[in-house]
Amino acid sequence: MPRSESWQRDPESYPFSTVTETRFQDLDPLGHINNVAMAALFENGRVRFNRNLGLERRQPGERWLIASVSIDYVAEAHFPDPVEVMSGIGRIGSSSWDIYSAAFQQGVCVATCVSTLVLTDKNGPKPIPEPLRKRYEELLVRKTAG
Repeated sequence: MPRSESWQRDPESYPFSTVTETRFQDLDPLGHINNVAMAALFENGRVRFNRNLGLERRQPGERWLIASVSIDYVAEAHFPDPVEVMSGIGRIGSSSWDIYSAAFQQGVCVATCVSTLVLTDKNGPKPIPEPLRKRYEELLVRKTAG
């Protein structure tokens, strides 16, 4: 399985950040934040990224579908430390885009995530409108880390 790129594990790469508390129920039998809980933390980060930046607004009849989610577990995450999820746009296609995210605890990257979303209407995938495309371009990740 390919590992994330070094820039994906660098907090300076992302234009947005949100902090979420971990819960005791997020633990696996070994005392680590389990993979399902980590996916939920990334989902929370993605939703907050969209909401706080006005990206959840759609035209009537439009919807955003998750086409794929890929998570790379980099290090162990633990309760009770909060998780900071940082996010940005990684790719903009004709009707889809990728949100790149990384989760950090105490300044250490514990996981990275790439979520692909597709803009659709009743007829299937539809082109991303130019105003939305421009907003995504403002939120691109910075792939500058070594």
